[in-house]
Amino acid sequence: MASETVLELRRVSKEFSTHRAVADVSLQIPRGSFFSLLGPSGCGKTTILRMIAGFETPTAGEIWLNGECIDTLPPYRRNVNTVFQGYALFPHLNVQDNIEFGLRRKQAKDAAERVERVLEQVRLEGKASRRPSELSGGERQRVALARAIVLQPDVLLLDEPLSALDPLLRKQVRGELRDLQRRVGVTFLFVTHDQEEALSMSDQIAVMNAGALEQVGTPREIYAQPRTRFVAGFLGAMNWIGSAGLRPESVCITPQGRNAVVTGVVYLGSFCHVEMTLESGEAITAQISPVNPVGIGQTVCVSWNADDEVRC
Repeated sequence: MASETVLELRRVSKEFSTHRAVADVSLQIPRGSFFSLLGPSGCGKTTILRMIAGFETPTAGEIWLNGECIDTLPPYRRNVNTVFQGYALFPHLNVQDNIEFGLRRKQAKDAAERVERVLEQVRLEGKASRRPSELSGGERQRVALARAIVLQPDVLLLDEPLSALDPLLRKQVRGELRDLQRRVGVTFLFVTHDQEEALSMSDQIAVMNAGALEQVGTPREIYAQPRTRFVAGFLGAMNWIGSAGLRPESVCITPQGRNAVVTGVVYLGSFCHVEMTLESGEAITAQISPVNPVGIGQTVCVSWNADDEVRC
């Protein structure tokens, strides 16, 4: 059974005086999903988030939330919330008061219960009295998430929320973020330029380039069956042999196959990238175990399964 659509963009475009930021984008976001907009800086993904939130107005097209066109609604009347890169916490308020802030404005009668519940969901029960300066980067992010989730939005908009964290903490927090989304069931629309983030957390990914949608699909579909060369290259390293694309992990160094000369070996911990040149002059990279070393200048044989070839 198809998932119910909570948010829909219908041929949405946005033009500024200097450029067209979004070009005829149509999307359907399933309710309860973790959906990512992935693409390089300047591709239009943040502009889409701002139009959904009501901070920008589409030049053309429509945005629908829960079956209602929201294009003319001001931001405060749209049941969406945004978590920004810098979290935008109030430094003079403690965790409890930061989370309660929006509820107070809405005069919610069950505010205390909702805050207590969301503190448990983000696992900050013992830190309600602390101020943002007394928290780690990951904890501050959880406060920002709690403040948004406690308002029970239909869609939570996340604009590169992990970009301020160091690399080790990013890996830890993205697992927590995915786990939180599954626990609370709120639809997440996550904007990132990081392929690993999108692949590891998303139910579906929309890849954008120069304001337009290149492909929408599951992480596995996007990675293994890219429809364009841009998607193929943006989602990870890709070898192009003639008209076929091959991921480095699909290329094997074998006793028999096509001859290749090793031109470089890059050690990456759990694996190595072996850079080679085929007799045809084409460059190819294989991802192999570091326990089977090869040397620069060595002639080896390479092979691959034809089923792993990508044609786009």
